[in-house]
Amino acid sequence: MTQRSGATEHPIPPAVQETYGPADLGSTSLFGGGFINFGHWQGIDLDRPLTEADRIGSQQALYRHVLAALAPTDGLRAVEVGCGLGVGAAAALGEHGFAQVTGMDIHPQQLARAGQANADLLARHPERLRFVRGAAEEMPFGDGEFDRLYSVEAAQHFRDLGAFARETARVLRPGGRAVVASFFVPGAEPDDADPDSADPNAADPAGAGRLAELLDTFASGLDVAHTVPLLVASLERAGLTDVRVTSIGAHVWPGWDRWLSRTWEPGSWPRNFLRAFREGGLDYFTVTAERP
Repeated sequence: MTQRSGATEHPIPPAVQETYGPADLGSTSLFGGGFINFGHWQGIDLDRPLTEADRIGSQQALYRHVLAALAPTDGLRAVEVGCGLGVGAAAALGEHGFAQVTGMDIHPQQLARAGQANADLLARHPERLRFVRGAAEEMPFGDGEFDRLYSVEAAQHFRDLGAFARETARVLRPGGRAVVASFFVPGAEPDDADPDSADPNAADPAGAGRLAELLDTFASGLDVAHTVPLLVASLERAGLTDVRVTSIGAHVWPGWDRWLSRTWEPGSWPRNFLRAFREGGLDYFTVTAERP
């Protein structure tokens, strides 16, 4: 069995360090409820003034959408890659019958907040919930340790999809399943793209420059313009099978933009997520894969 013991030393990208370090994004009205995602807004009336309950509900709905794709889950072991404040991991444990849920994050301050936010649950069920530090590209777990792996709106921060895919295949047991939900460039990768490249700039995806023009998170390096074909190729090259891609952008971007309109004016960069979607340069996907 392979055990990655040095994963906690994996470097944190500077923009990730800054964004998730000093401030607790999960405590802001922009996100709310401890979740940090754009939300799945299906079933929420966007033509009326939105409430904080709507916003929190949209974020819970995104987790439920992902966790439903992992079914069956009763009695199984799961790991969340990029768990943030751990609210989603707690929901997975409480609502989906997992025997154990491990939340993993690269950022020590986020993990400290996760411990505080879930202190009661950790005290009551120390054998069922844990939070550990590790990188998506180098996970501190043994081979075949989990039945299910999921990641909610974190993959846009990963620097090496090839390494993430290999680690996903390694830590899943045979018959295990992975679900990744995040935003990606929908277009095809250039012919010379290498899914195993550790350099996100080795092959510049079509439209990456445009995203940097529209969105500060891409310009600053917080988000990486990975293409969804690159993720699929990475998972398949790692030995995962039955890789399936579903666009859920129609349930994400209009609601996210409607929520942003409470604070940001039209034409401001956060409102450009919807613009990038409408231009065809960015979409939100769920990607599922099986470990044979």
